[in-house]
Amino acid sequence: MTFHPEFVPEFRSLFDQFKSRIAAAEGCSHLSLLRDAGNENVYFTYSHWDGPEFLELYRNSDTFQEVWPRTKAGFAARPEAWSLIPQEQNIS
Repeated sequence: MTFHPEFVPEFRSLFDQFKSRIAAAEGCSHLSLLRDAGNENVYFTYSHWDGPEFLELYRNSDTFQEVWPRTKAGFAARPEAWSLIPQEQNIS
């Protein structure tokens, strides 16, 4: 998500406010926030869901309906999202 630079503090506050509720959503086993190393107004949420049906449940939840409009108000570019499938186990 690319935000207008002046919106970044508000987005960080929103994420802090909602992260526990998002992480507690049924089927969510991991949630983290990442920032691009070279651009201080580009952020990624990284989450693990037990299946696509759980992500869809979250997208239809009261939590999402509350946080998403407030988040997208600060976008400087169209957001992108990917659903990924692991191809191998973690390598240590």
